Amino acid sequence: MSIITTLKSINNFLWGIPMPILLFGIHIYFTIHLKGVQRHIGKAVKLSVTPDKSVEGNLSAFASLSATLAATIGTGNIVGISTAVALGGPGAIFWCWLTGVLGMATTYAECFLGVLYRRKREDGSFIGGPMFAMEDGLHKKWLAVIFAFFAIIASYGVGCSTQSRAITETAHTLWGLPEYAVGMSAALIVGLVIVGGVKSIGKICTKLVPAMGFFYVFGCLIIIAINIPYLLPSFGYIFRTAFVSDHLPAAVAGGFIGSTLRSATRYGIARGLFTNEAGLGSAAILAAEAKTIHPSRQALIAMSATFWDTVVMCAITGLVITTNLLKNPESVAGFSIGEFTTAAFGAIPFGDKMLGLSLIAFAIATLIGWSYIGEKAVEYLFGKSGISTYRICYIVMIFVGSIMTLDLVWEMTDLVNAFMTIPNVICLILLRKQISPYAKN
Repeated sequence: MSIITTLKSINNFLWGIPMPILLFGIHIYFTIHLKGVQRHIGKAVKLSVTPDKSVEGNLSAFASLSATLAATIGTGNIVGISTAVALGGPGAIFWCWLTGVLGMATTYAECFLGVLYRRKREDGSFIGGPMFAMEDGLHKKWLAVIFAFFAIIASYGVGCSTQSRAITETAHTLWGLPEYAVGMSAALIVGLVIVGGVKSIGKICTKLVPAMGFFYVFGCLIIIAINIPYLLPSFGYIFRTAFVSDHLPAAVAGGFIGSTLRSATRYGIARGLFTNEAGLGSAAILAAEAKTIHPSRQALIAMSATFWDTVVMCAITGLVITTNLLKNPESVAGFSIGEFTTAAFGAIPFGDKMLGLSLIAFAIATLIGWSYIGEKAVEYLFGKSGISTYRICYIVMIFVGSIMTLDLVWEMTDLVNAFMTIPNVICLILLRKQISPYAKN
């Protein structure tokens, strides 16, 4: 049995029933426990651009949010949604979107604990995240060690391999550039940024994230405008196939890709977690860096990252794909499961180049953001002495990931995400009484 076959078997089990139930259960619980904290999204957006009077922290609220978005807005918003639709049907978009709406409450909860249990170093800077909540709040260092270990592995997977592979495939397909050369270039660019530490990362992210987000959304809105007669039918198609079996148009990949409730939820929720990371615990590590006067304030700001990433970005990508499928089902013939978005962008002049540049920018941002998440996990386990070695390994992994097969990268990512989520959810459940709803601070 091959490695990919084994990974698929494990992931089909984990993401078939256990993980969807676990994630939706925790999302719904915190939505109720925090009194529908999602309703404060307008306030969250406003706070993200409002300087805090506190000087306690390493990054401004906006820089922390930008770093979080950099880590989450990546290939999952483009390639991830495409694979979700191809493997789970258009209904996967609904489950991905719902994961974002409900997941905002879980993001709030984990970031609240991340700030609440963060530690102040001798130089005045802060470090935090689920591992500190597990050690200091639960007094279960063994659980913190498990989480930190899988956070490091995840940084090489979700944060590194998937992104670098997307960069090389895009550059090779669009411009014919050698994959080895592209992989080495990506490693060099990211390496120059991450050696500068958290302030360098925050500075780059505050400039890159808004620009790349606007550029990509602008292209998506053009396509949706072109396909406007198919917009309402797309909504119906998405909601219908979220709950009943159906098939994509016969012209799509010979008609063999279909949708069932199991496949729609499996790929929708898995890709939803991949894109917004609600429940994964990664956002809490970055939230702990922020300058804030109260855990609930930064938790609310961090929650808006899930809103932008999944509720907005993934929904727009999904509509681009489904309107194109309904209008031009034959347009995806010959494309792989990760290229449905590419087929849709092919409908506008220079659309493939626009999408390619967006994907590369997203991937570079994620590589930068996740390098810091992994770095903090390394610091927790091995102290600052391990950071240099981690950075070298991370840069090397960017190159290695750039030449791996896409199937292997995605299956590894789904598996590691599950192993990182489980200890974080355990921590959230056991410390739930310490997480308070948002109040004006």
